[in-house]
Amino acid sequence: MERSTHPLDTSPAGDDRQDAVVEAAEEAVLEPLADFPRIDLRTGVEPWDKRRAAGKTLRLELPHAAHAALEIGTDRPDPVALIEKAHEGRQSHLIPLRVARMASSSFAFLRGAAQVMAWDLAQGPRGAIQVVMNGDAHISNFGLFGSPQGDVVLDLNDFDEVTVGPWEWDLKRLCASIEVAARDAGAAVRERRQAVLSAVSGYQHTMDDLAPRGSLDVWQRAARADDLEFTGIEIDTHSQAVVRKAVEKARRKNNKNLLDRVGERRTDGGWRFREEPPILARVNEATRQGVTSGLEHYAETLPRERRFMLSRYHVVDVAHRVVGVGSVGARAYVALLCGNSDQDVLFLQVKEAVRPAHAPYLRGMPEPYASHEGERVIYGQRLLQAVGDPLLGWTTIDGRPFYVRQMKNMKGEIPVARMVGQSLSFFTHAYGALLAKAHARTGDAAAIAGYCGHDGRADLREALADWAHAYGDQNEADYQAFRTAIASGRLHAAADPHL
Repeated sequence: MERSTHPLDTSPAGDDRQDAVVEAAEEAVLEPLADFPRIDLRTGVEPWDKRRAAGKTLRLELPHAAHAALEIGTDRPDPVALIEKAHEGRQSHLIPLRVARMASSSFAFLRGAAQVMAWDLAQGPRGAIQVVMNGDAHISNFGLFGSPQGDVVLDLNDFDEVTVGPWEWDLKRLCASIEVAARDAGAAVRERRQAVLSAVSGYQHTMDDLAPRGSLDVWQRAARADDLEFTGIEIDTHSQAVVRKAVEKARRKNNKNLLDRVGERRTDGGWRFREEPPILARVNEATRQGVTSGLEHYAETLPRERRFMLSRYHVVDVAHRVVGVGSVGARAYVALLCGNSDQDVLFLQVKEAVRPAHAPYLRGMPEPYASHEGERVIYGQRLLQAVGDPLLGWTTIDGRPFYVRQMKNMKGEIPVARMVGQSLSFFTHAYGALLAKAHARTGDAAAIAGYCGHDGRADLREALADWAHAYGDQNEADYQAFRTAIASGRLHAAADPHL
């Protein structure tokens, strides 16, 4: 009988077998993404239990305990210098605002210092199993948004740093963000550790649950906010109340309500944006025309039926809008479009896509998705989200890559960064589970589950909790260095009206 050619086939013997497993696992996620003219529907894959066993063998090369140590060498770059390098190409007049937002707390610093953590992760252990990774899976990049059917779902919702890389790098960023945010919230050491353990447990439980399931089942799994169920944990009463409140608030975030909040009537009766500089600022006519032309080209990246729907709208105003922490300084516009009447409005966010933080250390997305940063972001988002914005697309404006999405489609936030106690443990478990679901869509869930082990194995959870605590200390030191750079005049921090 011929040996199967599945990437995680374990039939070679000894060291050759290990080499084959590792080398093929590194390539497995890239192969189906490549721009081949057709897919192969004639060759099957290995049974999930065999792939799980192959994943288990990878522990021999990279034991769970190896993830516990934070390997910071003497050659580590100055973290402030890495942040300064990340400012290159951004709008210089907004850099002081970005600095101010990062300086507001150690967690805000972590959010803006993705390039620093990318360097640190690249120096540590690197597993063989690749996925399309979010690249910035901290707790504030999970949240609520509306599905095309009008349901409110909870999932990853920011993909600026998406690329191909080791699944554990995403999980480590999630764990570090839990540790740092919980420190900011005043949580005790034991409580912070429990929250990190809960996140890894959520990842471990969910990957174990997904390993034997069919790919169609994995791809269709979405976490509806009104019915949150995660393997290995039950939602508590207080967390249910938090979700209900967040969902009610998210449902009020629609195009009509946003128009009332950010729009104003012109003297001729039409709508325009109400300025709130520097957060929402008017653009000149050349920029307005450039963004409008960019949206016309963006329409070509939509499915034909969505393009037809969009053709019934027209742009009535464009403004520049500052968003986030790490994104401040990147060009981000919001376009107001009207359709059937001046009450039939659509808001589109047009955001510059920059090189991802992990790009210097990973091969990244394959062609053609690597040639346009906006396409990289949108393609990655479509791969990682169970349900998504039907108006996702990309374009080019003045030679710069952008991606486009709806600005407010029932978007909302769960205030995990301010939580303590049982609710913190529930939501960190939930976020670990959501990350596992995202990774299972492009990675090999059975192999990852084999590496992670069943729930009875606590060594991976304990190792990542140790690592997160150590990274919390390192982030605090980097944060203090950042604040020192501000105090010395090396960096300038502007007043932020939204701090």
